[in-house]
Amino acid sequence: MRTHKPKAASKRRKPGWLLIAAVVGLVFAAPTAYLVVRSFQLGADFQSVVFSARTVGPLTRSVSLAVAVTAGCVVVGTGLAWLVQRTNIPGRRWWAIVVPLPLVIPSFVFAAAIRHAFGPGGLVSAIPRFGGFAGAFLTLVALSYPYVYLPVSSRLRRIPPSLEEGARMLGSSSWRTFRTVVLPQSRGAIAAGGLLVFLYVLSDFGAVSIMRYDTLTRAIYSARLADQPTAVSLGLMLALLAVAVGVAERWFRTDLDDGRTLVGEPRIYSLGRAAPVGVLVMVAIAAVALVAPVAVFLFWWIGGVSTPAAGYGGVVNMLGGLGRPAFNTAVAGVIAAVVAAVAVFPVAYAKRRLGVRIAELSSAVVVGSFALPGLVVALAIGFWVIQAPWTWLYQSFPVLILGYVVHFGAQSLRSSQAALDVLSPRYDEVAQTLGADQRRRLATIDLPLVLPGVGAGAGLVMLSVMKELPATLLLAPIGFETLATRIWNASENGFLADVGVTSLALIVVSALLTWTLVLRSTATEQ
Repeated sequence: MRTHKPKAASKRRKPGWLLIAAVVGLVFAAPTAYLVVRSFQLGADFQSVVFSARTVGPLTRSVSLAVAVTAGCVVVGTGLAWLVQRTNIPGRRWWAIVVPLPLVIPSFVFAAAIRHAFGPGGLVSAIPRFGGFAGAFLTLVALSYPYVYLPVSSRLRRIPPSLEEGARMLGSSSWRTFRTVVLPQSRGAIAAGGLLVFLYVLSDFGAVSIMRYDTLTRAIYSARLADQPTAVSLGLMLALLAVAVGVAERWFRTDLDDGRTLVGEPRIYSLGRAAPVGVLVMVAIAAVALVAPVAVFLFWWIGGVSTPAAGYGGVVNMLGGLGRPAFNTAVAGVIAAVVAAVAVFPVAYAKRRLGVRIAELSSAVVVGSFALPGLVVALAIGFWVIQAPWTWLYQSFPVLILGYVVHFGAQSLRSSQAALDVLSPRYDEVAQTLGADQRRRLATIDLPLVLPGVGAGAGLVMLSVMKELPATLLLAPIGFETLATRIWNASENGFLADVGVTSLALIVVSALLTWTLVLRSTATEQ
């Protein structure tokens, strides 16, 4: 009697969740639908393209690079999350701000800076032949580990200390406790972050282009003008591959977490004599992922300002032109992050807590959109807007935000799903016995407990939007300039000093927003 009534109420509300999940899925299906429509319009022979010798090579290289980078990011991101969130490493608060920052640097600029720093004739010249698979691997690991770091950090802050205290009372060492208690409790967040890394690597063009490593995205770019049917078929194959990977990841992932969440303060481990080693690891990763590109950006900036023939008007003039692009970047990033979190949370909730089956399909569609290059997503959004009665919306701010949300919504979705995975159904059962309906349980129990995970996903979206280039170039209103588009225009014209100072501004704005919107909120909650 106590459980029957709430279940009936839950069933009555499922049609509403079903409708929301279906609408979100339809919106996120726009890029894949665009590829299908264009494939028919252009008469593309999808089967012959997929199984041709020209496709097998780039496909194999794309998948092998994605697997390798994902493995590297899982190790780096999880290790950094543990050091920052659960140890007494010196400067924890500063590391919490610094560690996610590489995510905001555009991949083509980062790759060029790393090559300038470590390649032949560079500042260090440590690697004689810097490029190919090794160069793309190093670049993408340095850029992408925050995809794992942020959701794992959120989970580490929510693991109940009683589990670890029980293990320590039974004689387990710190390492054994981490391996047998903390790591199993974090596998859902690790899997979510790893999937995001895999899909991001599949969609990246900038890093593989600079490092001259032929992947599917390079093949799409090469064929986009001379052989559009092939380019469309390759893009469709990339979308189907992403959906297949997302579905397979869910099928193979059973109960990765046991549904327990924080009651009390998280346990902080003392590094003791290992503290210098921990600091050395943090410094080494930061040196490659942040210090090296920042040093190159400073080198470019100072070199341009100190060369009279370059025609720069000095430091003040260069910085003065960054105000409006910095403001546009921050506003677009924050709005897109909020919209993405609100849009995809119903899909995550309907899938994880209510068992709405159509949410499974919508989730796969959302994930698939993230693997597509930003250019394809932007073209798809523009195509459907022009085909619709509201063509006047093309190159408007709402359509730009829509493009961002469709492209990066998977980041928020996976973080929300990982947060929902660790919610015990016992909370709902107790609330049901007290007469709380589903809406009240969502507002008073589920949302407060998953808010850190949702915030981590929104932070990923915000940082990704701030560096996004193709969607901004194609969908932004005329005259709407961001720091990423300014970097692109400067690099196209060979103005390295502008590239350097604008890249530095992008890092500073990202650091401020990360601290203000993500880190302070989680610190306050703790």
